[in-house]
Amino acid sequence: MSKIGIMGGTFDPIHNGHLFIGRKAKEEYQLDQIWYMPSGQPPHKKDHRITDKNHRCNMVKLALEGQNGMIFSDFEIQRPGNTYTAKTLSLLKEDYPNDKFYFILGADSLYEIEQWYHPEQIMEYAVILAACREYSHAHLSLKKQIDYLIQKYNGEIYPIHSQEIHVSSEEIRAMISEGKRPERLLPKTVYEYIQEYHLYL
Repeated sequence: MSKIGIMGGTFDPIHNGHLFIGRKAKEEYQLDQIWYMPSGQPPHKKDHRITDKNHRCNMVKLALEGQNGMIFSDFEIQRPGNTYTAKTLSLLKEDYPNDKFYFILGADSLYEIEQWYHPEQIMEYAVILAACREYSHAHLSLKKQIDYLIQKYNGEIYPIHSQEIHVSSEEIRAMISEGKRPERLLPKTVYEYIQEYHLYL
């Protein structure tokens, strides 16, 4: 049995924070691999145009070069229509019945997970690992939110013990559109790719 972490998201673009959290989760919970899985069309991100999937996938592949145990996965991107985490995890359990999946998300998503599509299935099919991330609307501490969800859904949820990440893809897109250079926030190869294809201008 392999222990596989799933890092989902649009990765528009993938940044150093995504890589840092993946490494910390792998190390703290002795995961065998982390699958970075770009999403197709997340139903909660229809308020802005998402960059072409080929560019997003290429950036993830570049970011993961030389990263031991960090794997690009096109499992979600190849599926048509909206991308739902519950459905993805259900299909993964069907395809890999002998493996254990760990779904990695930011603390902000943990506070919003009950608004997701079938949160009970997410917590049935995977262990949840929550990374510290700034979230201004929290009405409970992260520990209390974890305890609440465990009690309600009988799931396994654990925190990733790391420093808080203060970088987001949205912030990076805004910086580039304003003519700023966020190269310190991105793998070098990803920043060069963005420049080559004039993304986010």
